[in-house]
Amino acid sequence: MFAQLLVIQQNYLSTEMLVWAVGILLLLGAIALYFYQRKVGRELTEELSQLAKIQKHNIEFEFVLKAMKLCTWHIDVKDQIIIYDNDYRERSDCFVPTEGTTLDDLVNVMADSDKARIRKSLEDICTGRKEEYHEISQVRIAHTDDYYWTEAYATVAARNDDGLPKYIVGTSMRIDERKAMETALMEARNKAEESDRLKSAFIANMSHEIRTPLNAIIGFTSVLPDVEGAEERNELINLIQENNQKLLRIVDDVINISKIESGKEKLVMTTFDLNDILQAIISEYASKAQDGVKVSTMFASGSQQITTDMSRLTEVINHLMSNALKFTSQGSVILGYDSTAGKRIRIWVQDTGKGIAPEYQERVFERFFKVDEFIPGAGLGLSICRTMAYSMGGDVGVESTLGEGSKFWFEIPIQ
Repeated sequence: MFAQLLVIQQNYLSTEMLVWAVGILLLLGAIALYFYQRKVGRELTEELSQLAKIQKHNIEFEFVLKAMKLCTWHIDVKDQIIIYDNDYRERSDCFVPTEGTTLDDLVNVMADSDKARIRKSLEDICTGRKEEYHEISQVRIAHTDDYYWTEAYATVAARNDDGLPKYIVGTSMRIDERKAMETALMEARNKAEESDRLKSAFIANMSHEIRTPLNAIIGFTSVLPDVEGAEERNELINLIQENNQKLLRIVDDVINISKIESGKEKLVMTTFDLNDILQAIISEYASKAQDGVKVSTMFASGSQQITTDMSRLTEVINHLMSNALKFTSQGSVILGYDSTAGKRIRIWVQDTGKGIAPEYQERVFERFFKVDEFIPGAGLGLSICRTMAYSMGGDVGVESTLGEGSKFWFEIPIQ
């Protein structure tokens, strides 16, 4: 009996110890599970935080792309295919590769002047010869002959086991406005340089043109007291007066150009009979013509009322008449006008002088340009004619055959 009780007691103790052992194991497992759950919770919280940061970065990245009007793309080096990932360029006529667009297809839409350079740059980065790609080029707008400017950057994003590029990422943006600004700045610089050149040429030419009559005036004036004969004295006086007139004409021409180009001299519009003005001018120049030169008129009507700046009109005709008589030694000089076409009239001076070669017919209106350096004059008259005609809303031109004569005309509004 006692032995049975002892066995029962031992079994009970064994069971109790087993229970305690299981309880301890369960407690340790619960503690381990608790700490594991805390660790997983921390990791999950950290991952969620990182995900939030990535989402935030994606939003910021997208915002930057939109603000910069960029598109992003990547190149699969193995297949030589380019794929656009995001495109925030504003213009709808930009090049966008379709599925399977190769690098050769991309190069083919470039301007001919850029193709070889772009192909070489793409080969360099795809083969690993260069780490980065930066090119500015012109891309053809689909179904047109027009091009737009683009600037692209790219870099190697991943390499294969051999260290060669296998994945390239890049971005592109349109730079039409920047290129237009660069062109405008370059044109402004060229104009400034041309202006400086013209100023230097102007000073040099004016120095020469003013010095010539001035030297004559000073020289003839210095010998005038020593001349005793009346005839010789009168001849010197006439030469002095002639050079005085040349000097005054040069100064007047320079002042006229300055006033017109500065915009300080405004048009003074009046209504008058054109025939009366032309007749008065022809009467003045008839006495200045060389022997053997006939000066006449050819009017389209007996009377022609026009409204314009009479002073500038007279100035232009005076220059054209003076120029025609200067280059005509035989034949005729005719001043006339054609019948009005609409609200414009063409006035012309036709001569039988030397004529002008075709390559010089446009250049004769440039400042200081002279077809014949042996003919006196500063080369400003025709330039003034063009400037004044433009200021009156008109135009000037010449029709000429070398050796047969010239016909200078200017056309202006008459109302």
